[in-house]
Amino acid sequence: MYVCKYKYIHMKRKPDPLAHLQQQFLAQLPALWPPLKGSLALVKKPCIRKNCPACARGDKHPAWLFSCTQDRRRRCLYVPKELVPLLRQGLKNGRRLEQLRRALGPDLIRAHRQQRSQPA
Repeated sequence: MYVCKYKYIHMKRKPDPLAHLQQQFLAQLPALWPPLKGSLALVKKPCIRKNCPACARGDKHPAWLFSCTQDRRRRCLYVPKELVPLLRQGLKNGRRLEQLRRALGPDLIRAHRQQRSQPA
């Protein structure tokens, strides 16, 4: 009769700081939807009606405009009132995403240096 015995030794691997940094970044992305870049402005414009009482008084009509760069050209789009909260949140998310991207470069370098300096 033959007996075969295997012994499995599990050695803990050191955590990869670069992978951990990537996981941290990706975990933050779903909360940053929609990320927008541009600006939102409330403007007052006269209407096209000839006998508008508000325009006759000098009160113009409020309108929201979203400005962004598209194909290296500045675009201004009319925004319905119901979309204003979503666009405000999107612009806030876009600024937060830019902050995360700016911080990512130095963090990657620090993580790489930390990984390189650890003994194998």
